[in-house]
Amino acid sequence: MAGQHIRVVIADDEPLIRAGIRMILTSDQEIEVVAEAANGREAVDLARAHAADVVLLDIQMPVLDGLSALPELRRAAPSTRVIVLTTFGERENVLRALEHGGAGFLLKDTAPAELIRAVRAAAAGDAYLSPAATRHVVEQLASGREAARAEQARSRLTALSEREREVLALLGEGLSNADAGRRLHMSEATVKTYVSRILAKLGCENRVQAALLARDAGL
Repeated sequence: MAGQHIRVVIADDEPLIRAGIRMILTSDQEIEVVAEAANGREAVDLARAHAADVVLLDIQMPVLDGLSALPELRRAAPSTRVIVLTTFGERENVLRALEHGGAGFLLKDTAPAELIRAVRAAAAGDAYLSPAATRHVVEQLASGREAARAEQARSRLTALSEREREVLALLGEGLSNADAGRRLHMSEATVKTYVSRILAKLGCENRVQAALLARDAGL
């Protein structure tokens, strides 16, 4: 996104929340809030009309909720990255959102700096794994998995090399490429190459899905 604004659509049915998010994002000179949506239908239409780079999508909305809007968004604006806005109590909803291709999620009480980091990461093509929020929810999801799900995940991981499994385990902890590189004594570029290879082998659309798979497998 170097040299141009990151175009963002905020989708939430609460005007005060939209206003707060807009104020935070527009404090960054490289982020432009191009539209606000009060429901999922508007989110789909506005993301397409404004060629949004990122949509911040609330789950609980009228007309068309976030979970229903997400697959439509992916079809209508395939290059747009979607970050789901959620609360700790929406475990299964988050799982469904990630499985539908969400680029990550944020809690509604996320710190301003983290919100900006998430939007920047999504615009750059990365899923955002918040060390505070994402790890907590991923652990919640993993704690409720069934034995069959865990076994299926372990089976899929047999396609990975030992080093790829090490990188995947760090994705499951919510580490960025840079942090994973420091942990494994690799360059950030090398980690990025490993991540791309892991996603291809596992058939995952993004690193959030891969992180969930890692936790299901018990890495």
